[in-house]
Amino acid sequence: MNPQYLFPYENIRDEQNKLIEDISKSLQEKKHMLINAPTGLGKTISSLGPALKFAIDNDLTVFFLTPKHSQHKIAIETLRDIKEKFNIQFNVADFIGKKNMCSQPGIDKMHSSNFPEFCSKLVQDRKCRFYNNTKKGEGVETFEAGVIVDELIQLGPIHTQDVLKYSKEKEMCAYEVAALLAKKARVIVADYHHLLNPNIRERFMKRCDKHLGESIIIIDEGHNLPDRARDILSVSLNSFVLNASIREADKYEYEETKKNLEKIKDVIIDLSSELNYNIKETTLPKNKLIEAIEQVISIDINEFVADLDFISDEIREEKELSFIGSIAKFLKKWQGDDFGYVRVLKKDRSFDGETKFEINYNCLDPAFITKPLIEESYSTIIMSGTLNPSDMYFDLLGFPANTFVKSYNSPFKNENRLTMVIPETTTKYSDRNPEQFKRIAQICVDITNEVPGNCAIFFPSYSLRNDIYNCFVNSKKTIFMEEQGLNKEEKNDLLERFKNYKDTGAILLGAVGGSFAEGIDLPGDYLKCVIVVGVPLGMPDMETKYLIEYYDKKFGKGWDYGYSMPAMTKCIQGAGRCIRSETDKGVMVFLDKRFSWSNYHKMFPKDWDLKVSMLYLDRVKEFYSIK
Repeated sequence: MNPQYLFPYENIRDEQNKLIEDISKSLQEKKHMLINAPTGLGKTISSLGPALKFAIDNDLTVFFLTPKHSQHKIAIETLRDIKEKFNIQFNVADFIGKKNMCSQPGIDKMHSSNFPEFCSKLVQDRKCRFYNNTKKGEGVETFEAGVIVDELIQLGPIHTQDVLKYSKEKEMCAYEVAALLAKKARVIVADYHHLLNPNIRERFMKRCDKHLGESIIIIDEGHNLPDRARDILSVSLNSFVLNASIREADKYEYEETKKNLEKIKDVIIDLSSELNYNIKETTLPKNKLIEAIEQVISIDINEFVADLDFISDEIREEKELSFIGSIAKFLKKWQGDDFGYVRVLKKDRSFDGETKFEINYNCLDPAFITKPLIEESYSTIIMSGTLNPSDMYFDLLGFPANTFVKSYNSPFKNENRLTMVIPETTTKYSDRNPEQFKRIAQICVDITNEVPGNCAIFFPSYSLRNDIYNCFVNSKKTIFMEEQGLNKEEKNDLLERFKNYKDTGAILLGAVGGSFAEGIDLPGDYLKCVIVVGVPLGMPDMETKYLIEYYDKKFGKGWDYGYSMPAMTKCIQGAGRCIRSETDKGVMVFLDKRFSWSNYHKMFPKDWDLKVSMLYLDRVKEFYSIK
């Protein structure tokens, strides 16, 4: 136990000690930090311990941000261990998405993007009994809410699911109860969007009575940040939403609005008339769309948006969701900046032959969000097992020059891990053919048949996965297929059934970048081998081309930052499902000759002892014959 850094466990690894001391030093010098630390090093305790100690000594708040609910639980349990070992008093608040903390019946069926307005309307009209029992009309907590908060403080650190359960029993708003806890908290565990989204961040910090300049921000799984930040500033409109808004206007008898929405649909169809099966997308200038819409609806675009907002509020009096509100949101954002964004119109056909379209206003620069957050905070610490190359994240996220950029060695013994590149096949577009698929399938079957336990195979896409799976012959193992669009319960069910085969062996077929390639932990005997088939480089669409061009102008590394490096990060993440603890033993295979090329090979972790071999079966047999 180390009281200097609030490390509550008896044993500390050398690399872990270096990480803890480096974090402590960065905080003492009021600097930011980028941490590339492999799975199993203990990043959660290594960051929370010294950060909490420094926060207590200097009256600061620690924010621990993570995209996975499972990581929330780990953080809370770690804080419990610290509190118990060192007998110190500090309070903790835990937040997940506001919608997921809501007890309103039927809320699980609502899309997250529509929840904020629905919630605001209920609160404003004093129609939410959960909120009313927690807050008085002037926003002051009720006496009953104060009692519950005091009780939860005594029980804490407490996970958000416990707060939700406790609040629901008392018919109170779990989110507001958590916010009351946060006002007294030294550590706040939350999702990315609580601080990444500028609009949410301002309200969230005010509600918690916290200030960025007095906050240490720790962001876990930091390799997700560039895409998450860009997504927050992006918006889209598709034919499904527009058609649904037309039906909605008709149902609620907003005849003029219905006609205007139909005219807008005609405008978009007309703008996409030059697109076809060969040319499916084109850039769409901001003013071209606005002027075309204003011409057919005969009123100013902002006046039209105001009308849509009013109508959507009226509709939400009767139901939670309003598609008309989604149209208003899109048209507002569409009028934003041009620099650092790309506007694209896409057209395709559905299975029934109907024309589908989508208009995207997509952000190209994550630093628009992350740089101000980093600059305003006391210290921002971003960590991941795949924050490699760190220079890319340093550039993309807008860190200052004096940032600590550190990498740490893996605690795993190399003899517990066989990592291979098999340079025989490829999924490169120009080389895809039935014979290539058959050979890939045979290699996958041969390897998995030799592995004594469960295996996972991740492909560049679900469609390619299906093409190769159709060529599987003589596999000795049960096959599980990850499907797109599975809900949380369906994913958990699939995962539990797969885990049940740990003794006899099964194969999970998924996609790189899918739910099971990053969002699961299968320690111990649950997963013995991962095969990553192909480099998941998609055909560069218009957004990717503009992203490469933008990063080329800004950093001189457009192809790397906008295309190849993000693809390799997904591959490494997928393979990493295999080795999750020091005692795990497993095989990681990268099946594509491009993985042996220097421009891709250099992106693998240096301590992986990666072998390029055509004698893969001999190596697998030898690996599992050694006890």
